[in-house]
Amino acid sequence: MSSNSGSDSEPLLRVDDLDVHFGGNSGLLDRLFGEEQGTVRAVDGVSLDIGENDVVALVGESGCGKTTLGKAMIGLERPTGGTVRFRGQDIWKTELEEGDIPYKRIRKSLQMVHQDAGNSLDPNRTIFDNLNPALKKWRPELNLVERRELVHRMLETVGLTPSDDYASRYPHQLSGGEAQRTVIVRSMLLEPDLILADEAVSALDVSLRVNLMDQLLELQEMFATSFVFISHNMSNARYLAGKADGRIAVMYLGRIVEIGPVEEIIHNPQHPYTKSLLWATSGLSRINDPIEDPPVRSIDVPDPENPPSGCRFHTRCPEAREFCTEHDPELETAPEWLERHETACYYAHDREEYWNTQPLPDESDVGEDADATRGAAD
Repeated sequence: MSSNSGSDSEPLLRVDDLDVHFGGNSGLLDRLFGEEQGTVRAVDGVSLDIGENDVVALVGESGCGKTTLGKAMIGLERPTGGTVRFRGQDIWKTELEEGDIPYKRIRKSLQMVHQDAGNSLDPNRTIFDNLNPALKKWRPELNLVERRELVHRMLETVGLTPSDDYASRYPHQLSGGEAQRTVIVRSMLLEPDLILADEAVSALDVSLRVNLMDQLLELQEMFATSFVFISHNMSNARYLAGKADGRIAVMYLGRIVEIGPVEEIIHNPQHPYTKSLLWATSGLSRINDPIEDPPVRSIDVPDPENPPSGCRFHTRCPEAREFCTEHDPELETAPEWLERHETACYYAHDREEYWNTQPLPDESDVGEDADATRGAAD
């Protein structure tokens, strides 16, 4: 089911049943030594709509597929299945054959801000010389004087003043926050429709994070740009997406398992995995349920080359039952929830067939009677 932006109009970007799988083709040496390479299902059947001037925060543990999904959305990672449509046009088909929207315009419209700003800047060039090539390539109608004026105005917009000084500096002369502002400027200079911000604030201390997120929100409002904000930190996701009246999408093993308005996700989480992320987040762990122990059966994340059958979270889920081991839930909205709040969980949707099967025992209770150990769940 598509996780839509809540708008009846054509979304800015539509991801439909997207797969990005890696591996699966063993080399000669692997075959000789009997080591078959498995397929990593980094993104596995994800559907998501991004609207105009929209903000979606993708959260989840490391390795859940957030970055791979984000890169596939903006045309930097080729999908193995499904489609990505920009204003209704398949971006990967457009790469091969011209459509109504030129491929060059699509590439200009979809930009990325990386986590490590320092590595994305050429250390041997000044800040202006780092920013100028993108303008020269994508905005050829501007001459050198106009490009220089535009760079200086944008540097001033993000607080890098005096702009003459910062434009002539080299990357090693910038702090971490200043370098991150510089790469944000480089993306915004192209006036993109959507920016993928991949852990863009995680390397900064808390005060700088808030300051930079506020800066991103100001730029989003100024340029009417949509953001996909990737983070493993629920607090950062809540702050940025919440201020923009956006959504939080929770990913687990290549799937979106819950998505909805920010405060609905924070205060009324439905998926057990979302609850575990909130429990592990400082400042949010006691909002919903003041429990001391982590709300998971196991802390071990399954191998993405061999994900569990049925619901992928059932090996760790404290609410898992036998039904969950054989059936794979889809994102859907329960009647009593807000329109845009969807989750993929039989427990959350109170399914009769789920309750008619036995609860799974905790790992520490294997061999004991499951009804005795999990009777409280009935």
